[in-house]
Amino acid sequence: MAESKYKRVLLKLSGESFCRAGEFGIEGSALGSLASRILEICKIGPEVAVVVGAGNFLRGERFSELSGIPRNTADYMGMLATIINACALQETLESLGQATRVLSAIEVSAICEPFIRRRALRHLERGRVAILAGGTGNPFFTTDTCAALRALELSVELVIKATKVDGVYSDDPEKNPDAKLFEKLSYTDVLKQDLRVMDHSAISLCRDHNIAIIVLNIFKEGNIAKAICGERVGTLISS
Repeated sequence: MAESKYKRVLLKLSGESFCRAGEFGIEGSALGSLASRILEICKIGPEVAVVVGAGNFLRGERFSELSGIPRNTADYMGMLATIINACALQETLESLGQATRVLSAIEVSAICEPFIRRRALRHLERGRVAILAGGTGNPFFTTDTCAALRALELSVELVIKATKVDGVYSDDPEKNPDAKLFEKLSYTDVLKQDLRVMDHSAISLCRDHNIAIIVLNIFKEGNIAKAICGERVGTLISS
């Protein structure tokens, strides 16, 4: 088996990865596929942290606009939804034999641990997958920003942004068949061209601390292994 180029990686999963395209909630086969991909990373060797989104349930900003619920409250509702996804993923991973812990930025003591940096590091060092839920614990920040922040806190060497497309495109490939797939971009390219791969706060954090990001299709066979082993796949965002 190929060896990992990295000691510790962070996988950012969107909430939409937990269900079929355009659908809502958690779908069993999508959940199982995500777990098998994470297990693939673990077998190659690096320590694995996972940050989960909640777009399969609600997005705070959009939900606030539609419902009239204040943005602060809507964002906290979104944070709670990430914990639902995290617990589902934990149970699925453990059913496959992979030790896993959920750590949340907001306390839900009955089902997960609070996020404490040293505790998270200890879980990683012991070979457990650390699923990081609850976003940053603050409203007005996305789970992309959470992923960048946790990558810094946990001394991660690579952030993998898992998507359902092959990488970063010049335009929406589902709407524009002529959209160009970028093999490599600088952080500045992403910011200047306003490419909607991660929010600007997340890109800026990774740029300022030189953490590489690979955007790839997590459901394409072999993509994860290639990225972890240093092969070219998806779109690399670096300095």
